[in-house]
Amino acid sequence: MFKKFNLLLVSIILIFGAFLPQGKSIAATGSITISTDTVNVRGGPGLSYPLIKVAKRGEKYSIVSEKDDWIEIQLSFGKTGWVVNWLVSKENAAKTASTAQASGSKSTSAAAKTDQLRVRSGPGTSFPIAGFLNKGQQVTVLDQNENWCKISSASTEGWVARDFLEYKTVKQENTPAPPPAKTASSGVVNGDTLNVRKEPSSSSTLVGKLTKGTTVTIYSKQNNWLEVGFSTLRGWVSAEFIDTSASSPAKDNPKKESSGMNGTVTAGSLSVRQGASLDSSIIGTVSLGQSFTILEEYNNWAKIEFKSGSFGWVAGWYLEKSAVKTNTGQAVKESKVTILQNGTNIRKAPNVQSDVVELANEGDTFSVQSLANDWYEVKLKNGKTGFVAGWIVSTNGTKAQIVKSGAEGYLKNKTIVLDPGHGGGDNGATGAAGTLEKELTLRTAKLLYDKLRSAGANVYLTRNNDSFLPLPSRVNTAHSYHADAFISLHYDSNLDRSVRGMTGYYYHSYQKSLADTLYASTVGQTKLKNRGVRFGDFHVIRENSQKAVLMELGYLSNSEEEMTLKSSGFQESAATGLYDGLARYFKSN
Repeated sequence: MFKKFNLLLVSIILIFGAFLPQGKSIAATGSITISTDTVNVRGGPGLSYPLIKVAKRGEKYSIVSEKDDWIEIQLSFGKTGWVVNWLVSKENAAKTASTAQASGSKSTSAAAKTDQLRVRSGPGTSFPIAGFLNKGQQVTVLDQNENWCKISSASTEGWVARDFLEYKTVKQENTPAPPPAKTASSGVVNGDTLNVRKEPSSSSTLVGKLTKGTTVTIYSKQNNWLEVGFSTLRGWVSAEFIDTSASSPAKDNPKKESSGMNGTVTAGSLSVRQGASLDSSIIGTVSLGQSFTILEEYNNWAKIEFKSGSFGWVAGWYLEKSAVKTNTGQAVKESKVTILQNGTNIRKAPNVQSDVVELANEGDTFSVQSLANDWYEVKLKNGKTGFVAGWIVSTNGTKAQIVKSGAEGYLKNKTIVLDPGHGGGDNGATGAAGTLEKELTLRTAKLLYDKLRSAGANVYLTRNNDSFLPLPSRVNTAHSYHADAFISLHYDSNLDRSVRGMTGYYYHSYQKSLADTLYASTVGQTKLKNRGVRFGDFHVIRENSQKAVLMELGYLSNSEEEMTLKSSGFQESAATGLYDGLARYFKSN
């Protein structure tokens, strides 16, 4: 009798236990928070499983288990569902508590370094001004994105340039103390390709390369070797390949180099640096309201003559730019434009409905007569004039492109899927100096994500961390959200290490217009070699019923180009180019 009772009791426990949730996984793995507007909760770990619920932003759920890129969450007693891990933020209760305790002395607060510091609605100078900060005003740093920080203060919330914030807890690796200005000088590379080594010896490890014409900061000299720096690169080079007189005032004639643009300082106090980088030495300051001729621009930095005979670089996002005016109104003096693509239309009037008077090809140059809204009036070979759209050409002496105002109006409520190529065990291309494609594509995607979100677009990342995602899943993300645009981001590689430049790809004819517009904007902004837009048989665009493109944003296999691609300046330019291109595409479609 007792045995029968025990068997019955065990049977009841087993049957009842089959319907209970597995509580031990919940306690061990923490919870997730929905990080997008809506997320589909499915019956299993895959897009083919039925939809059982739509979760909304901010909702929190306990984690039951994980499988590949899917997380099983607790919906209610005895009921679970699955969500993809790149649309949620994951928290582990035990880790969060210990991390907070360990970093209790590390503050995320900062203070404005200048008066009238502009706070913008998004990470870029094209976004509207949301407010101002005064020197010393305290803020909380919510997020960082290359050159921009998202902040919150008692009066406003938005994005500010990172260079104008002083952190209360400074990480030494992020703010290396520059060498004293008195001991630093500059020089120009006079060889075609110059090896940069770890130590002052020809047998030392190679840490990078510099190309002819690059301006470097010289820190010290040892025998016939110079310790130099450029952007984030620092090492030793042979002194015979550095011309230390090339940067003298006699050779830097502002009248000859003028871009036809003026810049007026909008910050209370703006640092002048030796090079176009936050890592370059500070050699002077300029003040609010001062106006200078812009001699050259590089990656959102402007070169100016800040005092007689002295030249340096300032952050371009703190200059209010204006064309040098002549009697014709908005004429741009001694300025030329270069055509970026074959078959570019030059029209009779400054609008796309006007008659085409001439077709121009890549590399053709024209003198600029005046500006009319977003169009350049150019002088043709027959002596007549025509108009070319400012966003599909480059201008001499300045990297600036004409950017249409109000871009956020064309992006608001658009659904855009960004696909950072590779991830997890798939590194993609590996650069000459070890840069991984999977890391660079994620950097670019996150920058672009923040810009688009700030403009009111519905943006989704196929991955937001270092995880592997099969190609069909990337395409399914575009289909699931009925994406208005799908952009797959990549960096290229070639056995021939001299190959360089940017390439755009499409597969279906309905994708070509998006590819053309995005490519023209991005190559114009970054000034990489133009390799054009072409047909490409890639899964993520071939199998995609949405308007989808694949962008190869440069060659990591080229050591000089690799240095450019991984710089914050290039990342900002590439994201800005893609952002502007999307706005232009949606405006005309």
